[in-house]
Amino acid sequence: MDLLSFMPVPRLWVFTVLGLVAIQRVAELFISRRHERALRAQGAVEYGAGHYPFIVAVHAGWLAALSVWAGVAPVMNPAGIALYLALQPVRAWVIASLGRYWTTRIISLPAAPLVRRGPYRFLKHPNYTVVVLEIALLPLALGAWPIAMVFSVLNAWVLRIRLSAENQALVARR
Repeated sequence: MDLLSFMPVPRLWVFTVLGLVAIQRVAELFISRRHERALRAQGAVEYGAGHYPFIVAVHAGWLAALSVWAGVAPVMNPAGIALYLALQPVRAWVIASLGRYWTTRIISLPAAPLVRRGPYRFLKHPNYTVVVLEIALLPLALGAWPIAMVFSVLNAWVLRIRLSAENQALVARR
């Protein structure tokens, strides 16, 4: 099976994949909220809060669009799904490397050292690299190339804003 071959699958298979992605994202929100509360209690400040609803909208819209697509055209590319799944340990590595500092918002504790372990040894923003790949790859694995295109553009737009805010927070900690 190659990256251009799709097979029709039961809708349940596609909805199961999307459901697992949604569960993962909700679990990450709970982890993030716990970390946010602890960091704020230590004096951390948030940067770029105004763009956060757009990030949530892009991610929720992406999953919603994929759910609609799956109801109409349930196909799957096993190699694409395997590539998407291969990104998940990298996502976990990012979260583990940041530990108690990982949040979905830009929460910065001024006295905390910058994290330079794990994937942060190689990339300044590895989490965003994973997200960029996920937002394109999962729709492509489900034959939803229009969703990959639209949400990749939307994600690039919101990431441009977010990276500016996050880089500002990081400069303040150097």
